[in-house]
Amino acid sequence: MRHKYLHLVTIFYVVLCVAGRSQQSASSSLMDGDANAGIPATVKAQAMLPSGPEPQSKDNIQPAEVNGTVTDFDGDLIPGATVVLDGDGPTDHRTVAANDSAFFQFEGLTPGVPYRLTISANGFENWVSSPITLTSGQFFGVTGIKLKLEGSVSSVTVTASTEQIAAQQVRLAEQQRILGFIPNFYVVYDSKNAVPLTTKLKFQMAYRVSIDPVSIIGAATLAGVNQAGDTPDYQQGALGYAQRFGAVYADGLTDIMFGGAILPSLLHQDPRYFYQGTGTVKSRMLHAMASPFICRGDNGKSQPNFSSIGGDLISSAISNAYYPQANRGVSLTFENLLLSTGERTVSSVLQEFVIRKLTPSAKQGD
Repeated sequence: MRHKYLHLVTIFYVVLCVAGRSQQSASSSLMDGDANAGIPATVKAQAMLPSGPEPQSKDNIQPAEVNGTVTDFDGDLIPGATVVLDGDGPTDHRTVAANDSAFFQFEGLTPGVPYRLTISANGFENWVSSPITLTSGQFFGVTGIKLKLEGSVSSVTVTASTEQIAAQQVRLAEQQRILGFIPNFYVVYDSKNAVPLTTKLKFQMAYRVSIDPVSIIGAATLAGVNQAGDTPDYQQGALGYAQRFGAVYADGLTDIMFGGAILPSLLHQDPRYFYQGTGTVKSRMLHAMASPFICRGDNGKSQPNFSSIGGDLISSAISNAYYPQANRGVSLTFENLLLSTGERTVSSVLQEFVIRKLTPSAKQGD
């Protein structure tokens, strides 16, 4: 992720989670592994809420959602596939067509009702899911949807443009949240199959992160920390807190817009972190620590990360326009640049070794 204050908030939450997890016994870890092994391979939940919620009253029951992406056995997208959802009664019957990215979704579903999906497309055999029973407010992503060619058909050509594939990958990335609520959009766990982002998608991702409630809460939290530390040199009181909040949010906004959208679009570079996940600890560590300085270009080749460094530098320079006089100057600009680079390095290392384990939707790719 790119936000300055989200780097700090993420590191704080990860430290808390790692400390908490270190108290768990080895036996409980084995039990968790056994429980996960029983999930069917064709249908897995990308739960944004815990899988075992406490019983709720009718007033607290929230609608649930099911979605997924239709592909064939070669992994090619199948846009326009017909997706039928059936429940217990006639009113639970719904039909949608997969969009240009082969993505479909059903919203407003009733918790506790067993649903079944039937997916069909011209030239393919029907695909039928196992029963899907949702909990209150659950977000359920169906994976393993692979349609088989009909016996009488030797081949079917299904095409999707690079832009359509990129749009679908961004859609999935925007479901990635650490602990189910902290945005983790700017990391690619399936690096091998990632395609370049369009300019529109780069701006879309930056906009989504900047208006996310957790981004705003993160800015408010960091402003409170700054208020307690009496830094920067704004006054105290409500007005001083408002000034600190505005400064923190503006820092994050300019950083993500320049480093995550404007410069990557102009320089044709990818602002995301590409998870390695394999190899020795040393190689993964070097990969993570190099990410603030080396990025992937839209041409797929490694390049100096001018976008990230430039975004941090521009953001730090712009802050001179609204920080107090005592907190301005060239030296402070470069101090902020070094601080941002350090935060990004730590965040990348955590991405490589820790954060994936805390991101529910990312686990579905394991």
